[in-house]
Parts: sequence; C-alpha cells; structure tokens
Amino acid sequence: MTQQNKDERPGIAAAIVVTDGRVLMVRRRVSEGQLSWQFPAGEVEPGEVSEDAAVRETREETGLTVAVEKLLGERVHPKTGRLMSYTACGVLGGVAHVADTEELAELAWVAHAEIPEYVPYGLFEPVQEYLDAALPSWPAPGP
Repeated sequence: MTQQNKDERPGIAAAIVVTDGRVLMVRRRVSEGQLSWQFPAGEVEPGEVSEDAAVRETREETGLTVAVEKLLGERVHPKTGRLMSYTACGVLGGVAHVADTEELAELAWVAHAEIPEYVPYGLFEPVQEYLDAALPSWPAPGP
C-alpha cells in the first residue's frame, strides 16, 4: 500500500476492472504524452492508500462501484515519470458510463485480443500477466 510523501507529486492509482471477459478502459480528453486510452486512474489523495484511490477514481470517472481484489504492482511509469500503482478490482454495481465528462471522452470494455489496439506500447508486466489469466484469449461476445 502506497502512502504519499508530502515533498513529491502524488502517485497515480489505476484500477484494472474485469467483468464478462473484458477489461474497462477510458480515453482521456487530454492525452498525457502518448497515453490516450488507459485504465480508470487518478491521483492518490493525502492520507489515502493507492487501492482506495483506485476504487474512488473508478466511481468518479465511470460511475461503477468496485471492490479491491489485489494490488498487482507499482512502478514509475516510463512515459510519464509518475509513481503508478495498479489494483485489480471487481464490479459490485452500477453501469459504466462517462461520469466525469471534463476528464473523459469515452470508455470501452476491451477484449484480450483488442488490448494492443488500445495500448500499442504494451502494459506493465504484472498487469499483462493478470489480464492474460483473467481474460479469455479469444474475442469475448459484445457487451
């Protein structure tokens, strides 16, 4: 679990939300470098642990209520230089939609085979390993 140091920029917590054989991805209105499509994510607030931030950001951005399953890993993102934590989450309720219209342009439920179309530069290895195990490797039926 990540606590924030007051002298550093806050870390970013991402939620890896899998349901019905697909993973939730969002497209930001403003890309961060090459990052356009990504997982629901946002800054960890003071006193907040990264897993809780991932749950909160998912609700704020997509309207989904999710629960932490496990922390997949942390790294300094090679494209942004920000400390990132990745948390696997399960859906408790709600219907995914663009809830934060200022930050998000759209969202998509992405099948395993489609991930490279959304994230051509590849995923953090622990996230890829989790998705390889959690998602069927053949295209899932439409939502």
